[in-house]
Amino acid sequence: MKTIANFLRTSALALALGAGLATPALAHETHGQPQYGGVFAEAGIFQAELTMAEGGATVYLTQHGQPIAAQGATGKLTWLAGGKKSEAPLAPAGDNKLAAKGDFKAPATAVAVVALPGQAPATVRFAIK
Repeated sequence: MKTIANFLRTSALALALGAGLATPALAHETHGQPQYGGVFAEAGIFQAELTMAEGGATVYLTQHGQPIAAQGATGKLTWLAGGKKSEAPLAPAGDNKLAAKGDFKAPATAVAVVALPGQAPATVRFAIK
């Protein structure tokens, strides 16, 4: 009887530990992959993805595939295209998004400087094709 009880206890513990390890593994599945249809780049402690739309650009913030709240974040987007340079402030636009207004066209190189609350600014470079 004791061996069955020990087996059940050990199995329950293994199941509980396995469930705890599954979540980070799934988060790493999306790490390094664009999730919003844009261009992905590493920014040290977080990742950023740049998308373009008519009238502006959006930078999505994630950490190991999980969204990071953009509330309180600040930044600047520098756009280098056709020998011209333009800059626009990045402001929180909901959830994990920072938005900049402007006429951004590809091909270009974009550099975003993003400061999350309580952290030093991070620089992210995007190659837009």
